[in-house]
Amino acid sequence: MANEELSTTTIEKPAESQSGSVSGKENKPRGVKEFSTPSTLERFELKYTIPSFLVDPIVDFIKPYCSYDSFSLKSVTTDNYYKVNSLYFDTPEFLFIKKRITRAENRFNMRIRSYGDNPVPPYFLEIKQRRGDTIRKFRAKCEDTFIQELSTSALKPMHFSSIEKERKNQELFFNLMQTYCANPVVLVQYMRKAFVSDVDDYARVTFDRALRYMPQTAFNIFPVEQSMCPSDFQTNYDDGCSIILELKCYTSYVPLWMIDLVRKFQLRRRGFSKYSNCLRPVFDRYAVAKEIFGRVPTIEFN
Repeated sequence: MANEELSTTTIEKPAESQSGSVSGKENKPRGVKEFSTPSTLERFELKYTIPSFLVDPIVDFIKPYCSYDSFSLKSVTTDNYYKVNSLYFDTPEFLFIKKRITRAENRFNMRIRSYGDNPVPPYFLEIKQRRGDTIRKFRAKCEDTFIQELSTSALKPMHFSSIEKERKNQELFFNLMQTYCANPVVLVQYMRKAFVSDVDDYARVTFDRALRYMPQTAFNIFPVEQSMCPSDFQTNYDDGCSIILELKCYTSYVPLWMIDLVRKFQLRRRGFSKYSNCLRPVFDRYAVAKEIFGRVPTIEFN
């Protein structure tokens, strides 16, 4: 199956904002954003690395337009940062990371997303396909039973969602897993402070820090504290920077306040792959990964 098939599935695209106006929205209390990520989403993702002292000024700048997302709102004891876990998959020959390193025009990755040190369902199957500057994201909820079925049988899982859009994305994840013989390779964790727009149909601002990883070849989404290794080295960031800032919005409309934000703080866009930056030390630390993958991957990180 070629990557192109991801964009020709029958999964419906979400309705996108054409104007970014607030017309038609009900008045909601500030600080409470009633939003959930659509099952299929097409968006821009603009990434920057910034020094930690810029976080508060940027937060002050976006507050007239944004509120904390539901996770940050509940994370008051950790300065509104919460833990995000991503169990990344790759092929036996690491095709996904190779395409990322060579900056292939059309590529995708697969992961299972969870939250906190002791994740609870629902978890989220995610596929992110990149075509140029456009990201298309497929997402589906799943439970422990579904993950167990993914890990123990080449047959289709029995416990697909009864919701059509969820089921289609679950089937897409399973089909890609089987076609590419994809399996878990690394569990990535970081702290995130996230905001969602109050004045646009869809826009997000996230601050990520404390990037960590652990090698993981099992279908295990639970971080093991003693096995987690830091991956937020200065060499991964621009000079003096330690925070990954991401601006996300529909491809049909970039909010003006986002443009003003970039200009005011003179942000310089750059690429940053958490998967790539965490898989590299796995190869370095474990004798070119032979100890955990049973083979020597032919990968050159640039």
